Amino acid sequence: MQNVSGKKIILGISGGIAAYKTASFVRLLIKAGAQVQVIMSPASCAFITPLTLATLSKRPVYTEFEKSFGEWTNHVDLALWADAMIIAPATANTLAKMANGLCDNLLLATYLSAKCPVFFAPAMDLDMFIHPSTKSNIQKLVSYGNIEIETAFGELASGLIGQGRMAEPEFMLNVLNEYFSKNSSNDLKGKQVVITAGPTYEPIDPVRFIGNHSTGKMGFDIANEAANRGANVVLITGPTSLKTNNSQIKVQKILSANDMYQACHDVFESADIVIGAAAIADYRPKTVATQKIKKNDEEFTIVLEKNPDILASLGAIKTHQFLVGFALETENEIEYAKSKLKKKNLDLIVLNSLNDKGAGFGKPTNKVTFIDKDFNIFPQELKSKEDVAKDIIDQILKNYAK
Repeated sequence: MQNVSGKKIILGISGGIAAYKTASFVRLLIKAGAQVQVIMSPASCAFITPLTLATLSKRPVYTEFEKSFGEWTNHVDLALWADAMIIAPATANTLAKMANGLCDNLLLATYLSAKCPVFFAPAMDLDMFIHPSTKSNIQKLVSYGNIEIETAFGELASGLIGQGRMAEPEFMLNVLNEYFSKNSSNDLKGKQVVITAGPTYEPIDPVRFIGNHSTGKMGFDIANEAANRGANVVLITGPTSLKTNNSQIKVQKILSANDMYQACHDVFESADIVIGAAAIADYRPKTVATQKIKKNDEEFTIVLEKNPDILASLGAIKTHQFLVGFALETENEIEYAKSKLKKKNLDLIVLNSLNDKGAGFGKPTNKVTFIDKDFNIFPQELKSKEDVAKDIIDQILKNYAK
């Protein structure tokens, strides 16, 4: 199920007995490497508990606007986050509301906000399933572009035998995998992509260090996007709590700028594309104490020395590699970014400005400007970091083709 790996899936559960199958479905999705966010209708909580699904998905389960979020607009954020939404089971009641735009719970609000493909797996008793109104609602949903996961024939909760059983979890997983396989661009297939992410920690003593506020999210999102598009990815990351389950991403953890320098040079020769998204410390303590420094004096001085410039060192030796850098600036942003682009022999630079609201460390969004080797400037809108990652890969491919 390689095509599901790294995908962000919203699982919407409505109130039918088939909801018990969703525990197995969540486990299969997680095992396949997907990120799963469960949203439950209030009625579904009578069939399976949010605690069970939160434990299996490793995420809080959302059931109501107020209790789940604290602000009513987050169904929009969820809808923008997902690569796919699947509603399973989709009861006759929920199908009717979806088909006619009724919105009386969080699940339906998220469905109506979804920009991603939406799958639905009907589940109900035989007579409900074959009723003309149900058939009409299903046809209407398909006409909207939603994707039906057809019901199975078999024994139903009522004891009747017939059509209406929700598809089995393994079948639904296979439907998602085939969809992502057909819709994958694979435009990086066979390419070796090296990405740096996160901060570096420069030790002062065994306890303290010099670091920064980088979470590594931008680099991880780029790595996931590159892997989803067929690349073999080496992700060299400083200390971060983030993880990736994509089998095409080889993660190498480092601590300091010197560690990252060595790791980058070790893999540079075989790389096709190198993206330096890490926030690497410019300086490190010249001397590292072997024991914890005691708090004795009113003032304490640390002598710093310059860390190696990793991108500049790679730019000096590159042959066929396409080299991408990041610039985080607070003033004269464009000019400083152009200077770095030329000085470090980069092919593309991604400019962040801390003056832009919603950009910078620790935020789910980013606002970037691309500057290519000919100093052409391409400003972008504020977007989620996942969407920025897609734009970065698209911009690389546009220039790489030259």
